[in-house]
Order: sequence, then structure tokens, then C-alpha cells
Amino acid sequence: MSERILRLDKAGTPVEWLDWQMAATLYARGLVTWTLGDVVYRLHGGTSRLTGTRSCLSLHSIIACDGMTHNHKRLAPPLTNRALFRRDQHLCLYCGKPFPENVLTRDHIVPTSRGGRDRWLNVVSACRRCNQRKGSHSLDDIEMELLALPYVPNMAEYLALINSHRIRGDQMAFLRSQFGKESRLL
Repeated sequence: MSERILRLDKAGTPVEWLDWQMAATLYARGLVTWTLGDVVYRLHGGTSRLTGTRSCLSLHSIIACDGMTHNHKRLAPPLTNRALFRRDQHLCLYCGKPFPENVLTRDHIVPTSRGGRDRWLNVVSACRRCNQRKGSHSLDDIEMELLALPYVPNMAEYLALINSHRIRGDQMAFLRSQFGKESRLL
């Protein structure tokens, strides 16, 4: 069993990916308030001594759980190279050529040596050649241009970026409906 289950808060905001064991725990504790999507797992338990029926738990691909709602509009998702490279569609944003993840590097638009921060709006994917050419210079100093502006993905887009190779169609449709207007995944 390898399919991941998308967990939402009770307001429908995407929160995280769960494995089937954690989702089953939430179901068993009565924390799942509503579901969407298809049933992806059917778990069978023991037989009741009183009724003679076997217990069965159906896990949906998208579950909303009771508890606090998450206001992810204020928070930036964690910055990882994998999510960054997928945000930039595996392209070097200087030369425009596609590269595999293991060849791309994280480039700081305003270099850290000049006070630049390691944040979504200050980093882009770059091939090694372009990253070395830019070095610790500003773009104006060496007449390089960005092919696209960086942006901060919202939580729905971030969850799609970090799990892109294993998202079911119903999960992707739900997440895509919540992508920001600047998303390159639309």
C-alpha cells in the first residue's frame, strides 16, 4: 500500500499527506468529519463476538479532520530543493534549458553574501553553469535576466509539488482548484 491520503482541516484547507496507517487512526478516533474522492483502501478487522460481523474501514483519498483550522495563507511552506525545482518545472530560469533534479542548483537572486535571504521569492532553479557564471553578483552587474519571476506556492500547490509523482486524479483536481493565480502548474 503506497497511495497517500490528502488530509484537510475541517474548513477544507490542505494540510498534509498521510500514509494509510495514520489515516486509519484518524478514522478510528472519530476525527474524520467528511471525505471526498474514491475509497483507496478497505481495511478488514476481526469478527465481532456479539454480532458475528467482520469490521471494515474504508479510507477515502481525501479526508477532512476535526480540530483547528489552518491559516496557511500567512505561512510560506518549507523551502526544499525538490519543491523549488518542481515549482520552476525543472528549468534553469537563466538559460531556459530543462535539467534533471540532480543537476539543478538553488540560486539566490540577491546573493546571501549581499544580504539575500534563503526564501521562496529570492531563489530560483539554475543549472551549474549559469549559477557559477552569476556567482555572488547581482543580475544587473553581469547582465543576466530571469526568464520567470519566483513566487511563493500556497499550501495546496506545495503539497502537489512534493508528491507530484503519486497524486491521484481526484486529489489533483481538488488541489488544483486551490492553486494561486501565479501558479505554473495550472
